[in-house]
Amino acid sequence: MTTNTKPILVRFDPLSAFIATALERAGLPAADADKIANLMAEADLQGSDGHGVIRLPQYVRRIRAGGINTRPNIRVVKERAAMAVVDGDNGMGHLVMSHAVDLAMAKARSAGVAWVGARASNHAGPASLYVRKPIENNMIALYFAVGNANHLPPWGGMEMLLSTNPIAVGLPAGSEPAVVLDMATTVAAYGKVKAKAKRGEQMPEGWMIDRQGKPLLDPQRAGEGFLVPIGGHKGYGLALIVGLLAGTLNGAAMGREVIDFNHDHVTPTNTGQSVLVIDLAAFAEPEMFKAAVDHLVRDLRGSERLPGVERIWLPGEQSHHRRQQYAAEGIPLSAGQVSELTTLAHELGIAPLV
Repeated sequence: MTTNTKPILVRFDPLSAFIATALERAGLPAADADKIANLMAEADLQGSDGHGVIRLPQYVRRIRAGGINTRPNIRVVKERAAMAVVDGDNGMGHLVMSHAVDLAMAKARSAGVAWVGARASNHAGPASLYVRKPIENNMIALYFAVGNANHLPPWGGMEMLLSTNPIAVGLPAGSEPAVVLDMATTVAAYGKVKAKAKRGEQMPEGWMIDRQGKPLLDPQRAGEGFLVPIGGHKGYGLALIVGLLAGTLNGAAMGREVIDFNHDHVTPTNTGQSVLVIDLAAFAEPEMFKAAVDHLVRDLRGSERLPGVERIWLPGEQSHHRRQQYAAEGIPLSAGQVSELTTLAHELGIAPLV
């Protein structure tokens, strides 16, 4: 099943411009299309290829089918000094969460810490996108979300009532790359399954199992099984807690209420997300904290390794290196993905990406 076709390299700016043009042609205002496109291209730049331009055809289908509000009134519906609930009015998730992060940062500057939840949102790309801006402003951020399709049953069950429900945590460092943990509560995010299918590759054993509990390796047959939680019952428990914090607490979809946006392009998803932002200055001198992070990072990286291990990586380091590599050499896209984007370009009447 694996294909040996060499990836096609594209630069960040042309990729972002192509996405923006497609979204604008689909019906979004130019400024919103530009903001979303930049975040989607950022996802590909850091190697989160299950959440970048690969999602564009799906977004366009949903927008054109009326499943996305192209002129949302994103607004605060509940608020106190260190918290808020944002109603995304069924707008694109990237816009809703950008609004939520900015609000959380503003509140954290005053209160020291702030929690902002969102409802009536949509898929917003990789979780780590929304902890990076606080990092750049000497803040720590934690992000939680309910996934946009259920692919995980309760531990020991077969009915898919939970999603991958991702978590991201970002902490600034000094001269070292920021420490950024971005993880699904399943062994693999479903976006990675979709990316494997686009590239014509098999999944590693341990990502999915079928309804007999046997390994499922063909991503084209993903609908016949379900994702495996990290750490067995512990991952199931974590997925549940994240969903309660990001979905139920905000009045957003959870459990049976979650809409599978891979197949339903019309029904509002009422996606829930939450972000917690901590202002470093409220706890310590930011530069001292970042220097301490640097020291710990170097201790961990320089610690004794097991035989055959070339390097100890810190969370976010590999994405950091991919950003540098892809910025210099280009972002790799599979031939199948480029073909699909070319078809989309013809449908929209815009110039193809390559």
